[in-house]
This record gives sequence, structure tokens and C-alpha cells, in this order.
Amino acid sequence: MSIEVTLDVMLAVRKVKSKDLAAHVGITDANLSLLKSGKVKGIRFETLSKICEYLDCTPGELLRYVPGASADEK
Repeated sequence: MSIEVTLDVMLAVRKVKSKDLAAHVGITDANLSLLKSGKVKGIRFETLSKICEYLDCTPGELLRYVPGASADEK
């Protein structure tokens, strides 16, 4: 099982620049890039909440469960 991060899609839909989101959330551009690529092991609820607030979305619009996929496949 695996969780797919669709943050890059939401950024495109909302026409938001990564650096603007990173500044609002209080994380570096590099950390946001890692999050977008799904190369993180976890995310703080506070960070997820700030992202959702800025993008006016829900966590379910940023994360997707992919049944049968392994986290090692990325």
C-alpha cells in the first residue's frame, strides 16, 4: 500500500507558486519539493493544515491511497 501526494496537481489547479506556499506554511522550498515528490516519510498535521488553508482544499485532495502499491516503488 502507498500514499500518493498530489500537491503538485493542486498547485497547478490553484495557480499557486511553490515558493509562495512554502513561505505561507513556513517551510523551505526544498522541503516542499520533497513533499510534492512524495519522498517524505510523514507530514505534521500543522503543516498539512496550513497547506489546506492556503490552497482552500482538504487533505483528501492532496493525498491519495493507491491500493496494492508499495512505498518502495517510488
